[in-house]
Amino acid sequence: MFMIAIIDRTSISFDEFIDWYPENSENRYELRRGVVIEMPKPRGQHSRLAGDLAYDLGTAFRQANQPYFIPKECIIKISENTGYEPDIIVLDERSLVNEPRWQRESIITLNQSIKLAVEVVSTNWRDDYLVKLGDYEAFGISEYWVVDYLGIGGRRYIGSPKQPTFTVCNLVEGEYELKQFRGNDRIVSSTFPELPLTVSQIFKSGA
Repeated sequence: MFMIAIIDRTSISFDEFIDWYPENSENRYELRRGVVIEMPKPRGQHSRLAGDLAYDLGTAFRQANQPYFIPKECIIKISENTGYEPDIIVLDERSLVNEPRWQRESIITLNQSIKLAVEVVSTNWRDDYLVKLGDYEAFGISEYWVVDYLGIGGRRYIGSPKQPTFTVCNLVEGEYELKQFRGNDRIVSSTFPELPLTVSQIFKSGA
């Protein structure tokens, strides 16, 4: 899906972005290096895959009696000029007592509140594989999934020939270690070790 800069200003702060953010909009918005970017809401295959995966994750952490949940809306304050809204985010309920902006604004400011961030790859795949991966890594999110059900990421990320790829990024000593899964591979997650899903099972939602 295409992203469009919508405010004709050199740069705005995260707080200015939050004050500006329109309620009940048909689109989502993110702030990247001070620039507001329009993110059309997921449709069709993208929407269904994200919804099914969120359901599967919810089932997994409930069965494991983990105090996690997936909010409908949530913005991560990465820095004073950057904020993202992942396709799926899993939060640790125990950490929210330390989040000063959660109850009032659904804003997350602490990396320890986030157990998992997930981005479903769209047309601008560089955002998920390069920009957000680097920002989530620097912020300290312990696990990040890049869900490329169309296999459109760069060859340096998913290899050649290109094919649908599920990438799990785990934070180890401040850097992400990437593991890729395809076809009938079972997803291996340090956050959800009992998750009984293969790549094919997840991607069939986007078929």
